[in-house]
Amino acid sequence: MEISQLGEFGLIDRLTEPFNTRVPSTVLGVGDDTAILSQDSKRETLVTTDLLLEGIHFDLMYCPLKHLGFKAVSVNVSDILAMNGRPEQIVVSIGVSKRFAVEDIEALYLGIHEACEVYGVDLVGGDTCSSLTGLTISITAIGSAEAGKAVRRSGAKVNDLICLSGNVGAAYMGLQLCEREKLAYDGTADFRPRFEGREYILQRQLRPYARLDVIEALRKAGIVPTSMIDVSDGVASELLHISKASGVGCRIFDKKIPIDYETSAMAEELNINVITAALNGGEDYELLFTVPLGMKDLVEKIEDVRLIGYITEESDGCHLVANDGNLIPLLAQGHHFKKDEA
Repeated sequence: MEISQLGEFGLIDRLTEPFNTRVPSTVLGVGDDTAILSQDSKRETLVTTDLLLEGIHFDLMYCPLKHLGFKAVSVNVSDILAMNGRPEQIVVSIGVSKRFAVEDIEALYLGIHEACEVYGVDLVGGDTCSSLTGLTISITAIGSAEAGKAVRRSGAKVNDLICLSGNVGAAYMGLQLCEREKLAYDGTADFRPRFEGREYILQRQLRPYARLDVIEALRKAGIVPTSMIDVSDGVASELLHISKASGVGCRIFDKKIPIDYETSAMAEELNINVITAALNGGEDYELLFTVPLGMKDLVEKIEDVRLIGYITEESDGCHLVANDGNLIPLLAQGHHFKKDEA
């Protein structure tokens, strides 16, 4: 069987099916944004890890090493935040081929250092190793949450409101812009990529920020979401994760999906359906969460958070409500194990 037949999450389910938790301190194992480990009666430890591979997750032709270091930390911090947790430490391991100089690795770690400053986390260890296949980055992030207050994907209830921070599709369109200019590059020293007026979508792709501000705003408002996930694989895929884990369905509205002007303009220029990009592009690292209907007024007061739909009975399925009222089934279109990459 080819890996592409299962996809990333199908493969994870198949590989981890035989594993049961046997240690009392393991509160939650595989299946959410982070694992949850008991710490004491007041706090729980959150642990997550992500692997970034050159040629799969990043292209150094247009991704500066400093930005890559920052992004690698953001990716992991976002998972901690998606559990309503506080990021605290990171462990960084890298595999490096001979083509990299010491100064290159210093640039990578300068970005990691800047991210640690932004998110208030400590670098506490890691490993380095030679590589025959370019650059590999593995970061494990550790955080904590109040005992019993970590927000899982499995808590959404019928009639809950679906909320989304920021906007989506920008990182995907930034990637498409970078790929376009890579193809246009003619090898000359005076080549200048056409990035003018597209700085925002470039930043969203190359140097994304995890939404620590949204978690802090929710805490100040006294809101604990019933379920939450970060948008790494696209809104559609993440909603399906919440729906599956919670045993519910969902409706989101086409006209309520937040999309930035630059994202729309780039999609039009490249003849890409902007809603498809917004729902399936991934790498936005926004927070998608649900709250009880009674918290509508409180959520609407939080800056940069929008209501995009509601939770339904499981039998109703998961759909996008188009502007004409038609229901379009949501499909997961994750990109980690495409057929041409398997």
